[in-house]
Amino acid sequence: MSPQPTVVLASTSRYRAGLLRRLLDHFEQAAPGTNEAPLEGERPAARAARLAEAKARDVAAGFPGAVVIGSDQVADLEGRVLDKPGTVQGAHAQLAASSGRDVVFHTAVCVIDLRGDATTHVDETRVRFRELSADDIARYVERERPLDCAGSFKCEGLGIALFERIDNEDPTALVGLPLIATSRLLRAAGVVLP
Repeated sequence: MSPQPTVVLASTSRYRAGLLRRLLDHFEQAAPGTNEAPLEGERPAARAARLAEAKARDVAAGFPGAVVIGSDQVADLEGRVLDKPGTVQGAHAQLAASSGRDVVFHTAVCVIDLRGDATTHVDETRVRFRELSADDIARYVERERPLDCAGSFKCEGLGIALFERIDNEDPTALVGLPLIATSRLLRAAGVVLP
Protein backbone atom coordinates (compact mmCIF):
# COMPACT_ATOMS: atom_id res chain seq x y z
CA MET A 1 0.00 0.00 0.00
CA SER A 2 1.49 3.32 -1.09
CA PRO A 3 1.77 6.12 1.47
CA GLN A 4 -0.97 8.70 1.70
CA PRO A 5 0.05 11.93 -0.08
CA THR A 6 0.24 15.15 1.90
CA VAL A 7 -3.03 17.08 1.59
CA VAL A 8 -3.11 20.86 1.97
CA LEU A 9 -6.24 22.94 2.34
CA ALA A 10 -5.67 26.29 0.65
CA SER A 11 -7.70 28.15 3.24
CA THR A 12 -7.49 29.30 6.84
CA SER A 13 -11.28 29.04 7.21
CA ARG A 14 -12.27 27.16 10.34
CA TYR A 15 -15.54 26.20 8.62
CA ARG A 16 -13.79 24.53 5.67
CA ALA A 17 -11.23 22.88 7.96
CA GLY A 18 -14.02 21.49 10.13
CA LEU A 19 -15.70 20.00 7.09
CA LEU A 20 -12.48 18.49 5.72
CA ARG A 21 -11.86 16.82 9.10
CA ARG A 22 -14.88 14.65 8.31
CA LEU A 23 -12.83 13.10 5.49
CA LEU A 24 -9.23 13.30 6.69
CA ASP A 25 -7.52 12.98 10.05
CA HIS A 26 -4.39 14.79 8.86
CA PHE A 27 -3.98 17.73 6.51
CA GLU A 28 -2.20 21.04 6.47
CA GLN A 29 -3.68 24.50 6.00
CA ALA A 30 -2.12 27.45 4.23
CA ALA A 31 -3.39 30.91 3.37
CA PRO A 32 -3.47 31.39 -0.40
CA GLY A 33 -3.14 35.18 -0.56
CA THR A 34 -5.17 35.23 -3.78
CA ASN A 35 -6.50 38.48 -5.21
CA GLU A 36 -10.26 37.90 -5.03
CA ALA A 37 -11.32 40.96 -7.02
CA PRO A 38 -14.11 40.10 -9.46
CA LEU A 39 -13.54 40.29 -13.18
CA GLU A 40 -15.83 42.55 -15.16
CA GLY A 41 -18.86 40.66 -16.46
CA GLU A 42 -17.87 37.46 -14.64
CA ARG A 43 -20.80 35.23 -13.71
CA PRO A 44 -20.99 34.07 -10.07
CA ALA A 45 -20.37 30.36 -10.78
CA ALA A 46 -17.40 31.21 -13.00
CA ARG A 47 -16.00 33.51 -10.30
CA ALA A 48 -16.25 30.74 -7.68
CA ALA A 49 -14.51 28.24 -9.99
CA ARG A 50 -11.76 30.69 -10.97
CA LEU A 51 -11.02 31.65 -7.37
CA ALA A 52 -11.05 28.04 -6.11
CA GLU A 53 -8.43 27.11 -8.70
CA ALA A 54 -6.40 30.27 -8.13
CA LYS A 55 -6.28 29.61 -4.38
CA ALA A 56 -5.25 25.99 -4.95
CA ARG A 57 -2.52 27.00 -7.42
CA ASP A 58 -1.20 29.75 -5.12
CA VAL A 59 -0.74 27.27 -2.29
CA ALA A 60 0.45 24.39 -4.51
CA ALA A 61 3.44 26.53 -5.54
CA GLY A 62 4.71 26.29 -1.95
CA PHE A 63 3.88 22.60 -1.45
CA PRO A 64 5.42 20.56 -4.27
CA GLY A 65 4.38 16.92 -4.13
CA ALA A 66 1.15 17.63 -2.23
CA VAL A 67 -2.50 17.34 -3.14
CA VAL A 68 -4.00 20.81 -2.69
CA ILE A 69 -7.65 21.74 -2.17
CA GLY A 70 -8.94 25.22 -2.99
CA SER A 71 -12.50 26.38 -2.47
CA ASP A 72 -14.56 29.50 -2.93
CA GLN A 73 -18.20 30.45 -2.48
CA VAL A 74 -20.14 33.18 -4.23
CA ALA A 75 -23.65 34.14 -3.11
CA ASP A 76 -25.91 35.38 -5.90
CA LEU A 77 -29.08 37.37 -5.21
CA GLU A 78 -30.70 37.71 -8.63
CA GLY A 79 -27.39 38.64 -10.26
CA ARG A 80 -26.04 40.69 -7.34
CA VAL A 81 -23.07 39.12 -5.55
CA LEU A 82 -23.32 39.08 -1.76
CA ASP A 83 -19.76 39.03 -0.45
CA LYS A 84 -18.79 38.66 3.20
CA PRO A 85 -20.41 41.70 4.81
CA GLY A 86 -17.52 42.64 7.11
CA THR A 87 -19.71 44.96 9.22
CA VAL A 88 -22.92 44.70 11.22
CA GLN A 89 -24.53 47.25 8.90
CA GLY A 90 -23.49 45.22 5.87
CA ALA A 91 -24.98 42.05 7.37
CA HIS A 92 -28.26 43.85 8.12
CA ALA A 93 -28.43 45.15 4.54
CA GLN A 94 -27.72 41.74 2.98
CA LEU A 95 -30.30 39.94 5.12
CA ALA A 96 -32.92 42.62 4.46
CA ALA A 97 -32.28 42.29 0.71
CA SER A 98 -32.56 38.47 0.94
CA SER A 99 -35.80 38.49 2.95
CA GLY A 100 -38.49 36.44 1.18
CA ARG A 101 -36.22 35.77 -1.79
CA ASP A 102 -34.00 33.05 -3.25
CA VAL A 103 -30.21 33.30 -3.00
CA VAL A 104 -28.06 30.90 -5.02
CA PHE A 105 -24.74 29.85 -3.51
CA HIS A 106 -22.10 28.67 -5.97
CA THR A 107 -19.51 26.68 -4.01
CA ALA A 108 -16.47 25.58 -5.98
CA VAL A 109 -13.80 23.09 -5.02
CA CYS A 110 -10.59 22.57 -6.96
CA VAL A 111 -8.15 19.73 -6.30
CA ILE A 112 -4.63 19.85 -7.70
CA ASP A 113 -3.15 16.37 -7.94
CA LEU A 114 0.47 15.22 -7.64
CA ARG A 115 1.07 15.95 -11.35
CA GLY A 116 -0.14 19.53 -10.93
CA ASP A 117 -3.38 18.92 -12.82
CA ALA A 118 -6.43 20.79 -11.53
CA THR A 119 -9.98 19.49 -11.46
CA THR A 120 -12.83 21.77 -10.39
CA HIS A 121 -16.44 21.18 -9.42
CA VAL A 122 -19.08 23.84 -8.71
CA ASP A 123 -22.02 22.95 -6.49
CA GLU A 124 -25.19 25.05 -6.58
CA THR A 125 -27.40 25.53 -3.53
CA ARG A 126 -30.63 27.53 -3.69
CA VAL A 127 -31.78 28.98 -0.38
CA ARG A 128 -35.23 30.50 0.11
CA PHE A 129 -35.19 33.05 2.93
CA ARG A 130 -38.33 33.51 4.96
CA GLU A 131 -39.74 37.01 5.38
CA LEU A 132 -37.46 38.69 7.93
CA SER A 133 -38.41 41.69 10.04
CA ALA A 134 -35.84 44.28 11.09
CA ASP A 135 -36.06 42.84 14.62
CA ASP A 136 -35.45 39.29 13.33
CA ILE A 137 -32.34 40.49 11.51
CA ALA A 138 -31.04 42.51 14.46
CA ARG A 139 -31.47 39.58 16.88
CA TYR A 140 -29.80 37.17 14.50
CA VAL A 141 -26.81 39.39 13.66
CA GLU A 142 -26.23 40.24 17.33
CA ARG A 143 -26.32 36.59 18.35
CA GLU A 144 -24.18 35.03 15.58
CA ARG A 145 -22.12 37.91 14.18
CA PRO A 146 -21.98 36.38 10.66
CA LEU A 147 -19.62 39.06 9.36
CA ASP A 148 -17.20 36.59 7.74
CA CYS A 149 -19.86 34.62 5.84
CA ALA A 150 -21.07 35.18 2.28
CA GLY A 151 -24.76 36.07 2.53
CA SER A 152 -24.48 37.05 6.23
CA PHE A 153 -25.54 33.81 7.90
CA LYS A 154 -24.16 30.59 9.37
CA CYS A 155 -26.32 27.68 8.25
CA GLU A 156 -24.50 25.37 10.66
CA GLY A 157 -25.79 27.54 13.50
CA LEU A 158 -28.84 29.70 14.10
CA GLY A 159 -28.82 30.87 10.48
CA ILE A 160 -30.82 27.78 9.53
CA ALA A 161 -33.84 29.45 11.21
CA LEU A 162 -33.73 32.21 8.56
CA PHE A 163 -34.77 29.84 5.77
CA GLU A 164 -37.96 28.41 4.36
CA ARG A 165 -36.15 25.87 2.21
CA ILE A 166 -32.76 24.69 0.94
CA ASP A 167 -32.43 22.92 -2.40
CA ASN A 168 -29.12 21.20 -3.20
CA GLU A 169 -27.34 17.93 -3.82
CA ASP A 170 -24.75 18.28 -1.05
CA PRO A 171 -25.69 19.89 2.28
CA THR A 172 -22.04 20.57 3.14
CA ALA A 173 -21.66 22.90 0.15
CA LEU A 174 -23.58 25.67 1.86
CA VAL A 175 -21.09 25.67 4.74
CA GLY A 176 -18.25 26.21 2.25
CA LEU A 177 -16.81 22.89 1.00
CA PRO A 178 -18.92 20.35 -0.95
CA LEU A 179 -17.67 17.11 0.60
CA ILE A 180 -19.29 14.74 -1.90
CA ALA A 181 -17.37 16.32 -4.78
CA THR A 182 -14.27 16.86 -2.63
CA SER A 183 -14.09 13.18 -1.69
CA ARG A 184 -14.50 12.16 -5.35
CA LEU A 185 -11.74 14.57 -6.45
CA LEU A 186 -9.41 13.50 -3.64
CA ARG A 187 -9.83 9.80 -4.51
CA ALA A 188 -9.06 10.62 -8.16
CA ALA A 189 -5.91 12.43 -6.96
CA GLY A 190 -4.70 9.32 -5.11
CA VAL A 191 -5.89 10.10 -1.59
CA VAL A 192 -7.25 7.01 0.14
CA LEU A 193 -10.72 7.51 1.61
CA PRO A 194 -13.41 5.01 2.61
